[in-house]
Amino acid sequence: MQSIKKIMVKGQTAKADEESTAKIKQKVLAEPKVQQFISQHQEQLNDSIIDKSLPSLFEFYLSQHKKDPVTQGYYPDLIMNKNAISLKFVPEDSKLIHDREISIKKHLRLINLPDGLHDIRLSQIELTPERKEVMTAIQKFLYHYSQDIHQKGLYLSGNFGIGKTYILAGLANQVAAMNKYVVFLHVPTFIASLASHFNDNSLQDEVYTIANCDLLILDDIGAENLSQWSRDEVLAVILQARMDNILPTFFSSNFAMNDLEDHFKETKNAIEPVKAARLMERIHSLATEIVISGPNRRH
Repeated sequence: MQSIKKIMVKGQTAKADEESTAKIKQKVLAEPKVQQFISQHQEQLNDSIIDKSLPSLFEFYLSQHKKDPVTQGYYPDLIMNKNAISLKFVPEDSKLIHDREISIKKHLRLINLPDGLHDIRLSQIELTPERKEVMTAIQKFLYHYSQDIHQKGLYLSGNFGIGKTYILAGLANQVAAMNKYVVFLHVPTFIASLASHFNDNSLQDEVYTIANCDLLILDDIGAENLSQWSRDEVLAVILQARMDNILPTFFSSNFAMNDLEDHFKETKNAIEPVKAARLMERIHSLATEIVISGPNRRH
């Protein structure tokens, strides 16, 4: 049998707990946003449900008066369930934007191109009369791509500095935002750096990754110095895989398509028109040419 003293201590503790709970409840119910929520859901609430929901309401109350580093980037939201009020933390717009930007960067791989291209958005691109055709074509591509990923790409030709790479960066980030894996590579630098893969035998994996990514952009094709090997065993292999799997591929070049074939004919050791024609057949299959004009924006 418990002593009277222990019973009295227990009773005093229970009474203190009741008083503490009552004070907490009073504070919580005085919170303006809690009052607003109760008012909006008064037909679904009663004293029993409010008492049952006090832990959630108290956590909401605390969130209004003290910021918790754990929930940074989220805001608290009270939810009316069948028999209780619950609390959930919803991402703020700033967090959603931040998370989206991180996701885009994860899905877009730039090879031998400046990191600043990660920040280009289609909405930032100035819509000039010279760019109307290409921007319309890109919007059509994105619409159809959202329905079916097996789409034909574009071959953007034109003079230096008119914004071909910039436009394609906007496209790359837009597709990356769709959680598709995009590779955007500068062809001349990529071809020049192929020897660096010999030391660790990574070339086969690199070619496979490029050949099979969701969307590939080959920037400044035609400006590279090709050997027979880099043309036939690297570039041709990548383009063949893209063509076989109907994977969207985009190009930028200072050469028109008809002139690019002459570039592919001549390597360091030979002139081979048949192999050049085969390479161009793949490019024609993969992309439709659009010529862009306008002033040189690099000056």
